[in-house]
Amino acid sequence: MTPHIAAIVNPRSGGGRTGRAWRVIAAALEKELGPVRAHFTGGPSTPHFLPAAELTRRALKDGAQLIVAVGGDGTINEAVNGFFENGLPVNPEAHFAILNAGTGGDFRRTFDLPQDAEGCVARIAAGTARKIDIGKLTFVSEDGSEATRYFDNIASFGLSGETVRAVNRATWPKMLGGNFAFFWATLTTAMRHKTRAVRITTDTGFDATLNIGLGAVANGRYFGSGLKMAPDAEPDDGLFDLVVMRDLTFMDLLTGTGSMKEGTHIGGEKVSHTRAKWVMATPMGAEPVLLDVDGEGPGRLPARFEIMPQALTLRC
Repeated sequence: MTPHIAAIVNPRSGGGRTGRAWRVIAAALEKELGPVRAHFTGGPSTPHFLPAAELTRRALKDGAQLIVAVGGDGTINEAVNGFFENGLPVNPEAHFAILNAGTGGDFRRTFDLPQDAEGCVARIAAGTARKIDIGKLTFVSEDGSEATRYFDNIASFGLSGETVRAVNRATWPKMLGGNFAFFWATLTTAMRHKTRAVRITTDTGFDATLNIGLGAVANGRYFGSGLKMAPDAEPDDGLFDLVVMRDLTFMDLLTGTGSMKEGTHIGGEKVSHTRAKWVMATPMGAEPVLLDVDGEGPGRLPARFEIMPQALTLRC
């Protein structure tokens, strides 16, 4: 094993912009960090195969001391999954960094990381390291089997699970930017969305069955391309912020998107907020309640969300 820096690159992220800009990105990385070994994802993920996770895991076993994920929030999530194998860290001493080049760019916002590649590379090169928490999610995958996945930012269910699938299927809306793509998908999905009864329990004694429009188990603060879903979330406090929007209607979204943008929806009449180390969400009906995990749609409820305190070292 030779210590080195590895870049895990999704050339299809951002509608292919990452692949087209890779030479410029690679030059910026090598100027600041020295030689970088690039590994490119070869295809989309499946319920039981995450390409960026496999590349990350292999790079760590080959001696990588710094993994740089180059892509969107989904690529970042996959790379985070590659830091773990059979529930244990592959290399506890390795660092992780992100260079966002996708549609949403939500994880970087919690850490105030620049949107441009050069600014991000400069922050990585500065070498400031921070231990952060990671979420562990056990859920029902798209093929009906039980699956486990880690998440760095926000895992949510309800309307967001339907919306993220619409975003990932979209073509022309992405050409107008991530914010528009998410806004378009949210409104078109909300017009046909129906709330579902879900029982939510936590380690703190919270136990309620609510008519869920959207439930978010948050490690980071932002999702949906800049919506400040959990404004008080801290990714290193050992706790999730659980934000639940109940009895959500299309008009609530149409008139309340601004408050979600600023994070002022917390404390609203239809919003519940608490903190917990674990959360269990169980649907009470036969209709599926879909998951959104860091911008990807891997499955549905029932699901258990568990915090893993200080499980990853992030260069930010």
